[in-house]
Amino acid sequence: MNIKILSANPNLYSTKRLVETAKKRGHSVEIINHTKCDIVIEKKNPCIYYKGQKLENIDAVIPRIGASVTFYGTAVVRQFEMMRAFTTTESQALVRSRDKLRSLQILSRAGLGLPKTIFTNYSKDVKEVVEQAGGAPVIIKLLEGTQGIGVILAETKKAAESVIEAFNNLQARVIVQEFIKEAGGADIRAFIVDGQVVGAMKRQGKEGEFRSNLHRGGSATVIKLTDEEETAALKAAKAMGLGIAGVDMLQSARGPLILEVNSSPGLEGIETATGKDIANSIIKYIERNV
Repeated sequence: MNIKILSANPNLYSTKRLVETAKKRGHSVEIINHTKCDIVIEKKNPCIYYKGQKLENIDAVIPRIGASVTFYGTAVVRQFEMMRAFTTTESQALVRSRDKLRSLQILSRAGLGLPKTIFTNYSKDVKEVVEQAGGAPVIIKLLEGTQGIGVILAETKKAAESVIEAFNNLQARVIVQEFIKEAGGADIRAFIVDGQVVGAMKRQGKEGEFRSNLHRGGSATVIKLTDEEETAALKAAKAMGLGIAGVDMLQSARGPLILEVNSSPGLEGIETATGKDIANSIIKYIERNV
């Protein structure tokens, strides 16, 4: 098959693993920088030019699109869809997953457990917002943040109120969430490919750090999901319409709570922690669909 990997950085672990696995399985594979693609839209003849060449006869694309280029990246994926290429992440699902608020609304509608979340239009009544989230401590998250950047734990009511006010004054949109103390600074990442959990890890924030992101120095260990956790992860990916997803959950006293569903989950953390060949699962997913 002719597979294109949409990635702005060919040196990333995930990109390199996908290339090497696709080649090993006998496919023709090329990395394409989606930010350098030109889209041509005309009646019944959608096409893409890359480095002056028209891209043709493409069987599948694997989008690895960073949050900062979501808008253009999804336009490129949509164009490949119009050219009848299979995509491991549909453009519409990609757009949805990048909107934190919309994602939480979709997950809530699907009946999934979530930390209680408050969002307002820069409300002046910050006291009320903190109360609504169950009082301090609360988590305050920038809607645009990724990799744990822009996530703050406000331990007291005063701190929470002043942080929310500061963000409001900057016209920065935030959500306020209840703090799940019993999670102990750890979360679970379930990696899903085509309706199956292909690997799961528990990520623990370093000493004194409540964020468990590996980019923030957290550590990861392999974990066996409970039936309830597995069901929640699969249901979340399905609700978001994602064939490939990293579902982040907290273990709480009232069962698993979904934090977010990532549409471009990295392979390094999960492959290292679990020792599983996740890249192989992704290529096999394409083979089943093309």
